[in-house]
Amino acid sequence: MTAHRLEPLINPASIAILGASADPGRVGGMPLQLLLQHRFAGPIYPINPKYQQIAGLPCYPDIEALPGPVDLIALAVPAREVVPQLRRAAAKGIRSAIVFASGFAETNDAEGRRLQDEFEACVAALDIPVAGPNCMGFANLKTHAYTAFASVFRDIAPPESGHRVALVTQSGNVCAAVYAASRKRDVRFSSVINTGNEAGVEFSEYLEYFADQPETETIAGYVEGLRDGERFRRVAERLRRETRPLIILKIGDTAKGAEAAASHTASLAGSQKVYRAVFDDLNVMIADDLAHMADLVHLSGFRARRAGSRVAILTISGALGALLSDKFVKAGADVPTLPVAVQQVLRAGIPDYGMVSNPVDLTGNVVNQHGFMCDALAALQACEEVDTIVVYAPGYLLQRLSPAMIEAAETSRKLIAAIDTFNAKNHAELEAAGIPVFDDTARAVAALSIFGRWSERAGAPSAAASSGPRSVAAAQPMARLDAAIVAGRRTLDEVEGKQFLSAFGLPVAAERIAASAEEAATAAAELGWPVVVKVLSPDIPHKSDCGGVRLGITSADEVRAAFQAVTAAAREAHPDAHIAGVVVQTQEPPGPEVLVGVTRDPVFGPVMTIGLGGVFTEILGDVEHRTLPVDAGRAEAMVRRLKAFALLDGARGRPKRDVPALCTAMATLSDAVLAAGDRIGEIEINPLIVREQGRGVVALDALVVLNNNQEADVSGGYRDNAAQRIA
Repeated sequence: MTAHRLEPLINPASIAILGASADPGRVGGMPLQLLLQHRFAGPIYPINPKYQQIAGLPCYPDIEALPGPVDLIALAVPAREVVPQLRRAAAKGIRSAIVFASGFAETNDAEGRRLQDEFEACVAALDIPVAGPNCMGFANLKTHAYTAFASVFRDIAPPESGHRVALVTQSGNVCAAVYAASRKRDVRFSSVINTGNEAGVEFSEYLEYFADQPETETIAGYVEGLRDGERFRRVAERLRRETRPLIILKIGDTAKGAEAAASHTASLAGSQKVYRAVFDDLNVMIADDLAHMADLVHLSGFRARRAGSRVAILTISGALGALLSDKFVKAGADVPTLPVAVQQVLRAGIPDYGMVSNPVDLTGNVVNQHGFMCDALAALQACEEVDTIVVYAPGYLLQRLSPAMIEAAETSRKLIAAIDTFNAKNHAELEAAGIPVFDDTARAVAALSIFGRWSERAGAPSAAASSGPRSVAAAQPMARLDAAIVAGRRTLDEVEGKQFLSAFGLPVAAERIAASAEEAATAAAELGWPVVVKVLSPDIPHKSDCGGVRLGITSADEVRAAFQAVTAAAREAHPDAHIAGVVVQTQEPPGPEVLVGVTRDPVFGPVMTIGLGGVFTEILGDVEHRTLPVDAGRAEAMVRRLKAFALLDGARGRPKRDVPALCTAMATLSDAVLAAGDRIGEIEINPLIVREQGRGVVALDALVVLNNNQEADVSGGYRDNAAQRIA
């Protein structure tokens, strides 16, 4: 359905241009020039009452004068004229449209928003694919169907054959820049798409179209914000399974970057860390800038080679070997020490002063014995501890070593890459043999490290696809949630929240509710000393902020005093809050405190966040995210990626903590949230104490925000959203 729907838009057999111009420097003139320059085979229909003809083509006064239906019309008219002209085009039977005009939602003003709303309503009613508005247009480089007003397609020759890469971007300038940078590396694009404001066709629908084209081997995209996270995940999962690379440059790492993205395309902006977590799970290659994106697109042409994160480095310079080793390790790759047997092979041709353990210093001696390169490469290709071989050899030396490298590439699928900072003359010969060549060390490392990680995970299902929510009995806790929602409540109180989690098997602290000071003293005596006293109110989610918590209480008199103190402090800070009394809770021995929560990301839905440090989690920002479901295996991967994981793993003689129990608790939380469906807007356990190894975990506090459509913000979450704040 998607391929059929977008076919006239991306692969039109006939094209009309409303607002066509004889001046190629104008928006309506450049697409016409490109169509004629590259000899588009289909009919071209300029529309402009100012001209009788343009470049020998009959020019029509209006849409109604066209001789018949057309696949695609490009609208080069002002924003206020777009909707009326779209309606006329649809009435004429035109099957798709591209809208160049800006002045819609990207302006961030009331008039722009009004025009965008009117545009979206029109497109929905017409039910034809419409690209834009605020769109540079498209370029189908296989059929030369150009609807773009970009001179880059005039000045840089398109590929003549082997079209294998589709480029989809939410910025016209990025389209042009990536196309230009990649064509320098002979990347063979099939289509270049600028999505604009995506009022009619969303980014992921374009991805889906190209995924349906078997000849499309790689898809590259520039993203400011996604609107359909579920479709994106579905397409990315398919591409991962089919070992077709998906390369994404996503802006918004900083507050200023996110602000600029929102003003540029008026797109929804989910947490950047959530985006990166989703991309990582789906084995999407993440580009950092335009040049990096071009390098990854270029490397994707070598995906038939077997690569990975374990790198062997061969250089003629010890200094360059050290430099490259540092860069690869910092980029997340590994430079493993080579087995003794491999080192012995290398030592046969390398003097004693040359390093053979990895990096390998061939030394200048290789100039006189360049035949030894065959032996060195053969040993590394046979070495199971190495995935990727990187050769640094500048200029003439690379040319002398090339025969051995080409021979090695012919006998093994293991990736060999070359770095040449002196511009040897045979780069094309090496690349034809399957050996990518870089002229810059930093760019080589940045691209190869990401490509290696992609390569070793290609074809395997994502963690999310291979895991799923466990079947759980949830009737009773769901009934409680439903009752609270019907009552119009925004949150559960602390005890209700922990009862909900306990129903799914998550361990919670022993506690009692007390409505008076005497009841509190009795409860404390039953629980055993020491205890904690906390004010109980569904309206006060952060009790410690208002003095609503007392710790280390060891006597009945202290409990009575604590009851009076925390309730009084809460009433003073929150005079309108309903206070049900206090919670008297067993005080846990000191141990690592963890925050675990789930929020609803506006793009990708329920997302789990974990951070170590209790009240310091937000300050330190040491958190990991994963979309649900999260099973114990995914949970362990999240925990181990925390910078503070060493605190759980027995650093500096500390006792090891029960990480398996923590991971089980995270999986249980995932099950509980998925079982609750849309009833829960947010849930947070803070703190979750991780006891010593074998002793489990225990939740001391829980916040459950109900999804009753009251106080909801635009993200689908709620105003008091700790996990979003620390993202």
